Amino acid sequence: MKFKLFTVAAGMALLATSLTASAQKTYKEGVITYTVSGGRGAGDAKTYFKGDSSATVSQSGPAKITVVTAGIGDYLAILVDVPVANIKKAAVASPAETEQIQAAIPELAFTPTTETKEIAGLKCKKVTAKDPKSGASFDVWITSDISAPVNGMTQLYSKVGGFPVQFTTYQMGQSVSVTYKAISDEKVPAGSFGIPAGFDKISLADLQALGGNK
Repeated sequence: MKFKLFTVAAGMALLATSLTASAQKTYKEGVITYTVSGGRGAGDAKTYFKGDSSATVSQSGPAKITVVTAGIGDYLAILVDVPVANIKKAAVASPAETEQIQAAIPELAFTPTTETKEIAGLKCKKVTAKDPKSGASFDVWITSDISAPVNGMTQLYSKVGGFPVQFTTYQMGQSVSVTYKAISDEKVPAGSFGIPAGFDKISLADLQALGGNK
């Protein structure tokens, strides 16, 4: 009788362990939809990811903006497509520009808190992020319900301890608020991380001038 009870108890323990282990869904390839708001307005952005590559696509007025990254800042290309103006530009960061961009990214220090809430159906906990250089601090909400590779939107939070759900990032020097909406494991279309034919390659400086930022 004791042996049977031990067997049942062991089986229940293994089942509980299995359920806990399977609670987190891991994505290695797919699409994440975010709501993004900043100085240029608000809207949705889609991030296609596979391995260490990602492409974030958003709309800014008549312009379709695609930001392609690989690794943790090892490669950066920004594609601007404005059909009404017949503009197709692709700015690829040079090694020197990539190094400069990486140097400007703050090394954030993270402090977990006990505060929790649900965002888009995910159980999230708050982490306080602080930039030791500027002294600026802000809240980051992360979850353990899902896991996905670091992408161009989340590279600031590669060491935050979870999947970033609600956070602040920086695009072209501007602060941007980002909130996760959904994720899927659909296959990333071929060529998503490349520069399509018909795009003129320019420098990042040329792109900033094109956008009125000098």
